[in-house]
Amino acid sequence: MKVLYFAWLRTKIGCAEEEIDLPDTVKTVGDVLDYLRTKGEVYAEALGEDKVIRVALNQDYAQMDDTIQNGDEFAIFPPVTGG
Repeated sequence: MKVLYFAWLRTKIGCAEEEIDLPDTVKTVGDVLDYLRTKGEVYAEALGEDKVIRVALNQDYAQMDDTIQNGDEFAIFPPVTGG
């Protein structure tokens, strides 16, 4: 799965994108975030709360219980605000 990081998440994690191989137990968007948090303290801190990040799956906004597939594009970004 291709994972993309945007804005301050990119800065905190230290990369713009990475390819990851997911275990068979990872089935949903929420599972991917939980898995990424296990990759180390930097990931756990950056992805700490679901309320402060948003996810797009194949360029569409995703919900935590949406099902994923290994070839998906998974983008993580902070909430967008307008002014």
